[in-house]
Amino acid sequence: MPTIKDVARLAGVTVTTVSRVLNNRGYISDATRQKVYQAMEELNYQPNEIARSLHRRQSKLIGLIIPTVSHPFFGELAGFIEYYAHLIGYKVLICNSLLDRKKEKEYIEMLKSNRVDGIIMGSHTLEVEEYMNVNYPIVTFDRCISEKIPYISSDNYEGGKLATTLLIEKGCKKIAHISGNLQLQLLANKRSQAFIELSKEHGIESVIVETELNVFDITQYEAMIRHLLEKHPDIDGIFASSDVMAAYVIQICYFLNKRIPEHIKIVGYDDIKIASLFVPPLTTIRQPIEEMAKCAVELIVKQVNEEPFERENVFPVELVERLTT
Repeated sequence: MPTIKDVARLAGVTVTTVSRVLNNRGYISDATRQKVYQAMEELNYQPNEIARSLHRRQSKLIGLIIPTVSHPFFGELAGFIEYYAHLIGYKVLICNSLLDRKKEKEYIEMLKSNRVDGIIMGSHTLEVEEYMNVNYPIVTFDRCISEKIPYISSDNYEGGKLATTLLIEKGCKKIAHISGNLQLQLLANKRSQAFIELSKEHGIESVIVETELNVFDITQYEAMIRHLLEKHPDIDGIFASSDVMAAYVIQICYFLNKRIPEHIKIVGYDDIKIASLFVPPLTTIRQPIEEMAKCAVELIVKQVNEEPFERENVFPVELVERLTT
């Protein structure tokens, strides 16, 4: 079985250099790093991850807890987190909580038993005290839970403002907002806040409907949207709090013979990759998903290395206008 000394000999470097490459420590030129990787591949060298983690007191594992990887937003987010973690030698354990409190707590215990270096929380069903007792580097998405724990979000208020303003400027007289459940106290609720304030400011009649607590259970969307449009047939503009919700609006409008954008205009939120493939292509508020994912990984690593970090990480949004408005 090849050893680290064999790798060093074949790569023409010292054992210390190979160790630094394996542990991603200190400056290593790309050329040297590539020589080490090539030598490892030729020798089929497999580093002992358990021994390495005990030696450096790091596992090079990051836990990611999200509602469900099947949701397009979280699927894209998880993909980018895994990509940027892998670039610096980390692996990601992905956990689907399905917004189940018991399941989320079990996953946290599992991640602790696997000695992860940190946890990225994209699901928030537990009480704040549960997070505070984790004693691991944590990054949260769309929820501020502590003065010490960093969080990441898009500029939700600005996104809600851009969406609502566009509907008003397009001449809508009665607009609706389909939001997540506002009891969850997420930063995404600022989208609804902006919708309410802008509607009142411009004297526009408005309606808000909320999902159930499990906002990502898409089976509820069809009935909820159909009920909204049948109860308020004069609605001519809708701001949906996600592109998936907006996709269901497009579908229900088709069944109700409401032409888009002639009879009703629609704005989504996220700009997931398939938003441009909807028929008609969806106008939406773009969150910089890739940049947010990269930041999440960097925040975990900074905490692990006891480096300074920003607690508030709010990313700008952008209006992407397509054919639904």
